[in-house]
Amino acid sequence: MQIAKLHPGLVQPHPDRAAIAQLEQAFLEEMLKYCGPKPMAGAFSGGAGEDHFGSFLVQHQAAILSSAIDFGLAARLDGGRG
Repeated sequence: MQIAKLHPGLVQPHPDRAAIAQLEQAFLEEMLKYCGPKPMAGAFSGGAGEDHFGSFLVQHQAAILSSAIDFGLAARLDGGRG
């Protein structure tokens, strides 16, 4: 059995959904930089490589979190429609 929508044009996704997702990811990235794990010092540190490539790890973690968590930013910007 197939059920047709009553009003197909009533709810439309926010046109800037990709930009909103990037904004949420950037927000999470800054949060992780501030309160995430700090680099180790001493013999077990990552050295210069950790200094240079640690930001890539934070970017990846923020991307995973932003895809799993919905902040509802699109809905707030769109007046509750998103």
